[in-house]
Amino acid sequence: MSLISFDEALARLLAGARPDARSETLPLLDADGRVLAADVAAPIDVPGFDNSAMDGYALHLADFAAVPARLPVVQRIAAGETGQPLAAGQAARIFTGAPIPPGCNAVVPQEEVDAADGTIGLGARVVPGQHLRRRGEDIAAGSTVLAAGSRLGPPQLALAASVGIAELPVRPRLRVGLLCTGDELTEPGTPLEPGGIYNSNRYAIGALLGRLGCAVNDYGQVADTPAATLAALGEAAQENDVVISCGGVSVGEEDHVKAAVEQLGRLDLWRIAMKPGKPLAFGRLGEADFIGLPGNPVSTFLTFVLLARPFLLARMGAAAQPAAALAVPAGFARPRADSRREFLRARLETDAEGRAVARLHDSQGSAVMSALAWADGLVDVPAGATIETGQPVRYLPLAQLIG
Repeated sequence: MSLISFDEALARLLAGARPDARSETLPLLDADGRVLAADVAAPIDVPGFDNSAMDGYALHLADFAAVPARLPVVQRIAAGETGQPLAAGQAARIFTGAPIPPGCNAVVPQEEVDAADGTIGLGARVVPGQHLRRRGEDIAAGSTVLAAGSRLGPPQLALAASVGIAELPVRPRLRVGLLCTGDELTEPGTPLEPGGIYNSNRYAIGALLGRLGCAVNDYGQVADTPAATLAALGEAAQENDVVISCGGVSVGEEDHVKAAVEQLGRLDLWRIAMKPGKPLAFGRLGEADFIGLPGNPVSTFLTFVLLARPFLLARMGAAAQPAAALAVPAGFARPRADSRREFLRARLETDAEGRAVARLHDSQGSAVMSALAWADGLVDVPAGATIETGQPVRYLPLAQLIG
């Protein structure tokens, strides 16, 4: 089976994503992390009235060239109050957010005036319209403030609240079934038998799915038998929108996932030209989508964040948001090219010249979780490329990839 490129694998996954057309309406406090199902328009202008951007003095200057000048302070306007009109040559004490009174054509910060005996002295140049926030300057009524497909977080919820919207239409939570294969797997907290290893994939992928806002159904460890694998996948397919397995997608005698998926639905088994993470399975189990991740823990993690996560976001109806890479100098040399695209575990450190450079962990094996825990990003190395120290490299922050 020939290798396909990383970009082709991602394109195939995204092409196979079928966003859920259903929606539900939730109060703002319950909508964090959800995907917006429809555009949201502002019912009001923001600001809803002309107001002051500063604590200071509202002015009505007939002649801006006549500064320096001294003006009488004729009123005081706090936020939530409405002032009286200002005549030419008058000033009003005003506070941030308070409506500007009719006739006001500028606001001067309080630290720029000389206040004494109910008057203020203006000593600096005053510009017409300065420190005034005009109605609709931020948001115009009827304009789209949140676009369908947006992932809702604190800024988006605050924006909706700022225009008076109390609830939002969102996509349902994506139900994802997670299972791990391998008789060698042992749960943390349990003594290891000879030849056993602790199951880290369950906790990494479960946490990553939780950060996506998925409703996770964890089916635990599945025994390495055809019957157990078939039963577990069948049950998960009935109860979830997407089923994800860790391990068992190769073609070895004890890898039963491929045969089970083909019996229950259909399967594409890909060998991807990426390192680590070459094997990946994608298909359908009845109405559920299926993704089979490799078993080595670093491979599992990286294929999830780089390939499965974008698919799940598309499946949730989220607008595409490709990972934004940083261009940083390499704090290492890589004189040998690899035929596959590599994602090297690295972190940013400061060199002797004070620059942020990408340093590699000494161990880049697909089972070395300590390197992944140490790293704060990945260096994306194109297939066939070599790297010299100081050369700009493409750096993907892990914080962005895990959400």
